[in-house]
Amino acid sequence: MRNKLDISSYLIVGKENTQGRPVSSIVRDAVKAGFTCVQIRSKTASVRELIADCAESALEIQKLGKSDSVALLINDRLDVALACREQGIKLDGIHVGQDDIPVSVCRKYLGRDAIVGLSAKRENLVEYIKNLDISDIDYFGAGPLHKTATKADAGILHDGTFLARSKEELSEIAKTSKVPVVVGGGVTITDIPLIMSTGVAGFFVVSAVAGAENPYKAACELVNAWHKTGNK
Repeated sequence: MRNKLDISSYLIVGKENTQGRPVSSIVRDAVKAGFTCVQIRSKTASVRELIADCAESALEIQKLGKSDSVALLINDRLDVALACREQGIKLDGIHVGQDDIPVSVCRKYLGRDAIVGLSAKRENLVEYIKNLDISDIDYFGAGPLHKTATKADAGILHDGTFLARSKEELSEIAKTSKVPVVVGGGVTITDIPLIMSTGVAGFFVVSAVAGAENPYKAACELVNAWHKTGNK
């Protein structure tokens, strides 16, 4: 799956984001609408709940005939990734943050075929990307574009101030990075043209799909906006 990785339309979802609906139903709607990558992320779900969400989401992706084109990832939890592998669940990799388990450890235990994503550093990001050994990672997640309730600490610096990514910074990041960059953080459909204009590989959302009254419709609108902007 690493050589087919497409992060142009990237969904992040966990049970706290779905308005009480099953995680797998949100995944199904997003993938059916054309989303290309899914990350299961929850700070409140148990290990067993996360494994179940991965299994059910993988099944929905399989039913849509997209197991070979849509990557399914887990946030942070290497233990869940290994448990899924042991149970034969098609989980394609992991996404970790700067303070999570090191990417080298993820790569060691998940192998060369797994996808490993890394949340970009909050400060001095361009210099960080220039000097980072990217041999163990497949993409960067950068943000936030705006303040977002789904990750309250996103963009908060050590002194408590909030740092959002500007168009100019994102353009520089896209030019500098040797791996693809996906951008999110409070993204709505109106942000799609700006994100695409920076040259990054894609956008990620949580609430814009998982919290929508009609997740399928919302996902279709976002995917269509991305493709429409790219064809101009």
